[in-house]
Amino acid sequence: MQETQSNNPLHGITLQKLLEQLVDHYGWEQLAVRVRINCFQQDPSIKSSLKFLRKTPWARTEVEQLYLKTFQA
Repeated sequence: MQETQSNNPLHGITLQKLLEQLVDHYGWEQLAVRVRINCFQQDPSIKSSLKFLRKTPWARTEVEQLYLKTFQA
């Protein structure tokens, strides 16, 4: 059975791609200001941030909301 994701604006966008676009747009320092999590503040990297965001639903939601606000507006 196939589910449609037509109402999901993040459908087809991987977490890694989303994060890379945010880092390219804001940089780590400004990203840390907008989403207050340590993996953006102390020795940030895509790998460590992905690991944290995959385990922490509230942080992932905040990052996804920032992405939508930034690129879908």
